[in-house]
Amino acid sequence: MDFFTAQDQARRKTGRLVVLLVLAVLALIVVTTLAVAVALYLMGGQSSAQADLSAQGMLSALSVELVAGVAVAVLAVVVLGGLFKRSQLRRGGRAVAEALGGREINLNTRDADERRILNVVEEMAIASGTSVPSVYVLEEESINAFAAGYQTNDAVIGITRGTIRNLNRDELQGVVAHEFSHILHGDMRLNMRLISILHGILIIGFLGSMLLRSMRFRRVGGGGKRDNSGAVVLALGAALMVIGYAGTFFGNLIKSAVSRQREYLADASAVQYTRNPQGIGNALVKIGANSQGSYLQATQTAEFSHLFFSQGMRVGFSQMMATHPPLKDRIKRVMPGWDGSFEVTSPTPHAENDAPESAENERPEAGLRMGVGVGPLTGTGVGTLTAVLTAASVQTAIGSMGQPDQRHLAQARATLDALPERIRTAAHEPYAARALMHALLLSQDQTMRQHQLKVLQQVAIPDVYQALMEYGPDVLKLDIALRLPLIELALPALRSLSMQQAQHFRLCMERLIEADGEVSLFEWTLYQLLLNNLSEQSSGPANLKLNDLQRECQMLLAVLAAAGQDDADEISAALNAAESELPFRLTATDDVSDMRGLSLAVERLRRLKPLHKPALLQAMARCIEHSGRILPAEAELFRAMADILDCPMPPLLFDKPLDVNEA
Repeated sequence: MDFFTAQDQARRKTGRLVVLLVLAVLALIVVTTLAVAVALYLMGGQSSAQADLSAQGMLSALSVELVAGVAVAVLAVVVLGGLFKRSQLRRGGRAVAEALGGREINLNTRDADERRILNVVEEMAIASGTSVPSVYVLEEESINAFAAGYQTNDAVIGITRGTIRNLNRDELQGVVAHEFSHILHGDMRLNMRLISILHGILIIGFLGSMLLRSMRFRRVGGGGKRDNSGAVVLALGAALMVIGYAGTFFGNLIKSAVSRQREYLADASAVQYTRNPQGIGNALVKIGANSQGSYLQATQTAEFSHLFFSQGMRVGFSQMMATHPPLKDRIKRVMPGWDGSFEVTSPTPHAENDAPESAENERPEAGLRMGVGVGPLTGTGVGTLTAVLTAASVQTAIGSMGQPDQRHLAQARATLDALPERIRTAAHEPYAARALMHALLLSQDQTMRQHQLKVLQQVAIPDVYQALMEYGPDVLKLDIALRLPLIELALPALRSLSMQQAQHFRLCMERLIEADGEVSLFEWTLYQLLLNNLSEQSSGPANLKLNDLQRECQMLLAVLAAAGQDDADEISAALNAAESELPFRLTATDDVSDMRGLSLAVERLRRLKPLHKPALLQAMARCIEHSGRILPAEAELFRAMADILDCPMPPLLFDKPLDVNEA
């Protein structure tokens, strides 16, 4: 299943789930109305002996006003309860991780286990074209993990201590690839919405519990023979509690059924990403062999049970309530030859884990030696990432969206190795990460660069400015192909900024961009990338078609065509190539410097329906490949634009090495 089909299906599945849950709420309204009618009838001044307890007598208390009143009350409780939970989870994955007792791993940690999982997550993020998510560790001895968040810019990966201690690198990569499948295919957002909706239904049960607890302070029947109000309130509280938990039961059945199917798909995707079924397969085997299994002790486990890599809690007598398929079924699907034994035959974890990370990178499958398509990445200066990028490179990247493979993982690892160690380390520290982003905006012209530094010094935090002076020269020498990975690598540190720090960082970026009196395309792209990944912005529902956005497509493609060449005929040829992928005509425009207009156009383009985005991406691809050869700057711009449009684009694979003197 390709990325856009998966996104569209997740979107449609959300609608179907809402319908099913609305039916559950309607059932709750009916049952609650009957319970309230019975309670009102019994409180109607009759003694228990005189009350007509027949069905006809009970139904006589029903009225249109009663039904409407109960319906409004139940809907209000469910909606307000859901909105309350949504507000609690407004920070996305971080809120879930912290609710489970997780601790964010320090990006410069010296713990070997934590360093290993951070490296695996960074590689997978860069290979899939997404921003690097924050990683949280749960101090649990079980083997489990989860991905949580509404979108990639607020996603986190959570992982238990038992997982990073007991799994080797290949197994960790299989688990992380499974979680990235949930991120890329829209499961993560669907799961977060389910949490809020089910919480709204559960509130009815909470109200029943409150009514029952209130009876501790009131003696039942204490007002005389005819006063049975206490007993009625007791009965009503019990009824509401049963009704609420019954609604939650059926809601959980829906949640579990959806979750089980998506787990099979995520397992298959993990095998596709890594081309190593033994990785995720052996991780599942180790869960079966582990004394703690995959069960968590956190009090919030039940609420978030459908987010986990494996079953987070015991399901009792019925497999219907299981959020995950049986462990043996999952293992057999990825390793058909498995003998059914949970004996661990792989190397002991600490024997492998104690090896330094550099030794991992020296393995034959690492870097250039992993397979075809990985170019020479040295990171020693401008012009060193020398390779040929062609139309095949772009088509492979588009076709691999949401499903990167071992070639992209190899190139991601090689890219990280190409970054100078001190720059890679600096990207993990909030002050230095800000300095690195500032450095990317510095001009190659020395006079202009000095002017930019003077402007920045007036507003920058002294420690950030000092870090800029330290790392700026190295950033200026970075190859173009390393700039986007550096941005992705710095995002977790930048997300840790407080609101005030983030606002000040944005001000400094704006001052640097405005220092020369104009906004270049790279400056606009960098700013939009950071804005897209660091701010809680929403473009609205994705319900627009390409034909609704002809002017916006025209503006974006005109800018992209002009970015690769200055000749008017070449620009026209690029637009003609792009036009072949669209249902309307394109015309050249004289003004491609209106970056504010481009921002508004991109904001609208983000609202394209998932199945309409491939045509736009193909048109963008035709723009940069029409000459037969793609420059690194064009490849970087293409991937950055795709990211801004919420289309995570894997790295463009190099077809063959290119002589340094040709670059």
